[in-house]
Amino acid sequence: MGELVMRAALSAVLGILLITGCKSDQRFKYEIKEFQVPLDHFSFLINATFNIRYLYNDSFVDKSNARTPIFFYTGNEGDIELFAQNTGFLWEQVEKQRALVIFAEHRYYGKSLPFGSSTFNTSMPEHLAYFTVEQTLEDYAMLITYLRSDRQMPVVAFGGSYGGMLAAWFRMKYPHLVTGALAASAPILQFPGITDCDIFYRIVTSVFENAYNANCTVNIAKSWKLFETLGGNDAGKKQISDAFHLCSPIKSDVDLKKFLDYIEEVYSNLAMVNYPYNSSFLAPLPAYPVRQVCYYLKDLHTGDGDLLHAMSSALAVYTNYTGSSKCLDISSNSNADEAGWNVQTCNQMVMPFCSNGTETMFRSSAWNFKDFADKCYKNYRLTPKPYDIILRYGGRNLEAVTNIIFSNGLLDPWSGGGVLQSPNDKVFVIILPEGAHHLDLRHSDPADPPSVRDAREKEAEIIARWIQEF
Repeated sequence: MGELVMRAALSAVLGILLITGCKSDQRFKYEIKEFQVPLDHFSFLINATFNIRYLYNDSFVDKSNARTPIFFYTGNEGDIELFAQNTGFLWEQVEKQRALVIFAEHRYYGKSLPFGSSTFNTSMPEHLAYFTVEQTLEDYAMLITYLRSDRQMPVVAFGGSYGGMLAAWFRMKYPHLVTGALAASAPILQFPGITDCDIFYRIVTSVFENAYNANCTVNIAKSWKLFETLGGNDAGKKQISDAFHLCSPIKSDVDLKKFLDYIEEVYSNLAMVNYPYNSSFLAPLPAYPVRQVCYYLKDLHTGDGDLLHAMSSALAVYTNYTGSSKCLDISSNSNADEAGWNVQTCNQMVMPFCSNGTETMFRSSAWNFKDFADKCYKNYRLTPKPYDIILRYGGRNLEAVTNIIFSNGLLDPWSGGGVLQSPNDKVFVIILPEGAHHLDLRHSDPADPPSVRDAREKEAEIIARWIQEF
């Protein structure tokens, strides 16, 4: 199996825990542990195993209570410590409910790599065969079974964004293990044939339009033509590279496309983390960063030089807010693990995006599944299945679902693919008109809007009821 990180000799002994360290800061304390899982849960032939990490804190637990709740965070697309330090609501509720805290790392992310350093080796596409939602949820189910042992302990799953999707699907597929789930900003409907492919960019545009004044989105919309015009010759490429202090100057059309893709994603990230206080989730940012960006674009810029300078100043709010970066590296635009997520979009997580270029501030782009699938095969030898998630988890057919809270902030571009109407009285839909991406899942802050405070109160009440009724 090459460099597979596994214990073949111990393949029959699942659930071995290894304490590998501990972490603490002012608000979060946890041990870092490991748990052994099968490489392939659904094979009776492959016996290979590897370890996933999880974070563990039992300091709040009432040791005399045999039915201690477990608050279980279903890990996202990145190092699990990043999410533990950005999910303050869970930590606030743990103390009230005397719960055991678990943050489980998603296989293929962070340090939970089944094939070690060769996990994403493009010459070994077979290594990606076990990178699915189902394998991940089975990891979590095994971990919960181990932690509960023979005890009856209510388990509440928590997750935001992709982690929120996992929390919801975890409750759906393992209701005997998971008592309830808080799925914050979970776009479980952002799939083909369910949600319009342009909804994401329309919401981002709306957030920018309302941040300062309409000139902001007008300037951004005009900037695409400016970049393309300048990028048409070497002198213009150098002008862009100098204005944005790029670490690797634009030399070709391929470089120009990477730059345009980068700043397009920056706008999306800004809308997602448009929090009412300073944050560092995706990047170090000020309070209401979209407003700060649009401050530099509040005037309508007609000259190319003025517009280029204004765009550089505006985007620096995201790319260099602290002023500590000597140059802009466009190879990555957030703390999330983009390499792993790109693979997932090429198997099950096929979420169409498009823009008509007139109703949004973004470039015109069409959704072409064939082109997308060809690129996936070229990069990873994977053939995406656009309807796999709908088949497995029901899409809009949620009538049989129970004990899930779907919360969505209307300022979050992912809310367009969220559950905004409850299918029954056992599914709770909470709308946050002033909320950005899973703001309710973050720590409480004096700057939080009223709708966010109200949402947390409702969520805490529902979770407490689940535990009491268990």
